[in-house]
Amino acid sequence: MTRPRATPAAPTPSGRGTPDARHTRPVHGTPLALTPPDELRRDLAAHLGGAARAWLDQALDEAAAHPGLHGPVPVWELRLAEAGRRCGPSHADAARVLILHAARADADALSRVYFQGTADERRAVLHALPHLVPGPDALPLVEDALRTNDTRLLAAAVGPYAARHLAPHSWRHAVLKCLFTEVPVDHVTDLAERARGDGELARMLDDYAAERTAAGRPVPADLHRVLALTESAAPPHGTDHPHGKES
Repeated sequence: MTRPRATPAAPTPSGRGTPDARHTRPVHGTPLALTPPDELRRDLAAHLGGAARAWLDQALDEAAAHPGLHGPVPVWELRLAEAGRRCGPSHADAARVLILHAARADADALSRVYFQGTADERRAVLHALPHLVPGPDALPLVEDALRTNDTRLLAAAVGPYAARHLAPHSWRHAVLKCLFTEVPVDHVTDLAERARGDGELARMLDDYAAERTAAGRPVPADLHRVLALTESAAPPHGTDHPHGKES
């Protein structure tokens, strides 16, 4: 099959396009959701000024002393709201992830923060999921984020928690959502592993490329990158990806 040629995308309107790297990666370059909390705390402390570092230490001590849900609004939830002002936008996501971890927030607490919080707090919850929720209980949060057009939320939603727990059909649509909203597929954890040999994803990508071409719209370069991954050999029989390839 002849593939439509990728065309450079036009500049994206305000609020769309590549998520701000400050909000998706800590200072050492590893995605927040993949950074062990102890390493994240050391790294963050090394880059904060004295007042911000003292505030973070106090916030983490408070969260550890009073974890979970206590009263109408636990003190650690208040600290989440302060993180941007105290630590600055470049480090606020990392600080929030650490506070959530110190508070040992479970799926219920994370859901409360997510649905009652700001977009910044929602993003931090998504980054924290792999550290705090071992099973699929928090999938509704990921699914909610995937329904938005907030590119920073989308980038956080397709991290390791989604790679581990999203069903194949939902995961494929998450990849397409990234292409549609111009979120770089570099944010999709385990993309190569999950896309490998996935004929259904290849079909969806071909259909999407054909639709864009017919409408005179550019085909995202990332689409061809993902399509090439689907054409890689599937795992040998008996070693399939645990999520399978069924729709």
